[in-house]
Amino acid sequence: MSKRKPLTLVQKAFAFIVLMSIMSLFNDMVFEGANSVQGKFESFLGAPTIVIAAVGGVATLLGSGLRLFFGWLSDKTKKYWLFTILGYTIDMASVPLLAAVPNGKWQLAVFFILMEKFGKAIKKPSKSALVSFAAKERGAGKSFALGEALDQIGACIGPLILTAVYSMRLQDSEYSQYVWGFASLSIPAILCLVLLWTSRFLFPKPESFEHDSKEKIGSFLSSKTYVLFVIGAFVFAMGFMDSFGLINKHLGDLALLPDNFFPLLYSYAMLIDALSALLFGYLYDHIGFRSVGLAALFTAPYAFCFFMNSNLLIVFLGLTFWGIGMGAMESVLLSGVTSLSPKADRAKAFGFYELAYGVSAFAFSFLHAYLYENHPMVLCIFTSVTIGVSSILFFLCEPLHQKEEKSHSI
Repeated sequence: MSKRKPLTLVQKAFAFIVLMSIMSLFNDMVFEGANSVQGKFESFLGAPTIVIAAVGGVATLLGSGLRLFFGWLSDKTKKYWLFTILGYTIDMASVPLLAAVPNGKWQLAVFFILMEKFGKAIKKPSKSALVSFAAKERGAGKSFALGEALDQIGACIGPLILTAVYSMRLQDSEYSQYVWGFASLSIPAILCLVLLWTSRFLFPKPESFEHDSKEKIGSFLSSKTYVLFVIGAFVFAMGFMDSFGLINKHLGDLALLPDNFFPLLYSYAMLIDALSALLFGYLYDHIGFRSVGLAALFTAPYAFCFFMNSNLLIVFLGLTFWGIGMGAMESVLLSGVTSLSPKADRAKAFGFYELAYGVSAFAFSFLHAYLYENHPMVLCIFTSVTIGVSSILFFLCEPLHQKEEKSHSI
């Protein structure tokens, strides 16, 4: 019998990306399942509208602000797996614990939501760095797109789990339905952690996939393209509500669907997220930063479809635009950071980008809440204009990047 040929480096890198993507699928079943009802859950517990809107921004700031620190710490210690596992453990424990929140104690619910973001802050730079080492062998756009696509398959399934649980518990009180729903998410949370440890056992040194870069450490900070790219991400976050809380609350108030089917709206958005990640990830490997500009351009009108309308079909159009924005944020934006940063500083580059995005999301979440309650038309105009400006900045990144690449090759 002929011996099986050992896997090539590229095949090993692809196997690692697939395994981590499947692990992320279960992670997103948990996170996005909870996210599909978090705003309504907070509202049910008695949280004020300003809190519901601001929690998304505060959570993003907490997560993103700490990502720079943990990104720096990961690069400094090279303990990428340690921070990834620690972050996922906190992340996966926080969501099912929402089932233990007593009725009326919205403050405790907010605490667990913030703890989930804290866990994500610990894990995200390290996990993104681990995947980016393998992504260099496969193509950054395709690799992050595959991960995001499988993530969002999980994000579609998560709300469906809650829909099924709610449908089976129709005779229970609304509070009891929430408890059963959050408790059911403990199953994919456990599967996520099992796959994470499996990945750690099979691929203890993913950084070996990528050859050492000859660039100077910290060179990403001196890259005009990287700076412009981060500014574009900051402006994009000014107008994009990456937390579904305020949208979730508004659509719930419109009562377009029975409560037990409400998570299906979010599930549809996550399906669009997955498809757009694949499309724009493929485009990124062929047209570079122009793909990011296109994704932002398609995202720009989303708020009009939510806040200036009560027609279910137009709401689905808004979910389509919003899903494209989510797909871009988690695939081509991460691909951009990978392309613009050296291996030695990869986690730090992700952390710096996440900090800029998080500060913007935090600051402008309060403005979103104020405009939503007082001037919804101004809110829609503001979000469209800022995302439109970010699209222009992303388009400008491509010729600037080509110019820098040409100067480096001389």
